[in-house]
Amino acid sequence: MIVSWNTTNACNMYCAHCYRDAGARLEDELSTGEAKKMLGEIARAGFKIMIFSGGEPLLRPDILELVRHAAGLGLRPVFGTNGTLITEEKALALKAAGALGMGISLDSLDEKKHDSFRSFPGAWAGAVRGMEACKKAGLPFQIHTTVMDWNAPELEAMTNFAVEKGAVAHHFFFLVPTGRGAEIEKTSLDAEAYEAVLTRIMAKQKTVPIELKPTCAPQFMRIAKEMNVETRFRRGCLAGLAYCIIGPRGKVQPCAYLNIEAGDVRKTPFDEIWKNAEIFRRLRTLDYKGACGVCKYKGACGCCRARAAFYAKGDYMAEEPWCLYNGNSFRPSGTSL
Repeated sequence: MIVSWNTTNACNMYCAHCYRDAGARLEDELSTGEAKKMLGEIARAGFKIMIFSGGEPLLRPDILELVRHAAGLGLRPVFGTNGTLITEEKALALKAAGALGMGISLDSLDEKKHDSFRSFPGAWAGAVRGMEACKKAGLPFQIHTTVMDWNAPELEAMTNFAVEKGAVAHHFFFLVPTGRGAEIEKTSLDAEAYEAVLTRIMAKQKTVPIELKPTCAPQFMRIAKEMNVETRFRRGCLAGLAYCIIGPRGKVQPCAYLNIEAGDVRKTPFDEIWKNAEIFRRLRTLDYKGACGVCKYKGACGCCRARAAFYAKGDYMAEEPWCLYNGNSFRPSGTSL
């Protein structure tokens, strides 16, 4: 099971798609003591992979202490970062503290496009330097790419770049219009392009030695099966089933893009929230509506619950509007059941 913690709202960038609307640090973010208590509750709940994200997690002064604490609890600390703050010294320190991997964001091979998307001159060069620092320190890293209409044509080339740089994986994040991302919804893929890009990624997986993983695109499980692509994954959308996220102030929600509070770790221990929260219980029923409810792949896919909620006025059990598959066959692009 995987849990992600937005360790801080502070960030040195102002990315166009940020679901957290990160930038300035919040005054009431979890303290070191509160964070350690929460990490213990996460371990007690049976979680294994602990993602430290943000904002930019490397801006949190106690991050090494928290990584050591997480590792000591038997959790597997990994990061989601923009990479610009990773020097060789920092990479060595993170590895010594127990960090097992760094997910570094890179959204284009064109430096200007990446820097513009991240609103940060030098973002591309800084991310690549961070990758090189990780490689030199022996700290595994993977590349994270947010998929948009303007960078979709270069995804295979970016995977080649990931292989050349020594990344262990290339993960593709499909835009869900949440936070600042709602302002750029028009640049996300339509249903037909969504299907085509997932098919391309699965085809590319057959040609490279590293892991390719679409995120917030659960239909890749169906496509992988249809294309006979081997994958270690068993489920597409994990929200509320084997994944959740915790905000800087300790608020728990099913995923980064489904902005419905399941509980507050300052009021209720995390393991109790995970076990008892109403939204988690409902998601675990898999009692989806429309095409998702009758789809033979609903156990392996589940479609994106956050995208369903966005387009169905908050109904996170609704059918996924970006999926062309209607449960047993394909429906024409632009139609809905």
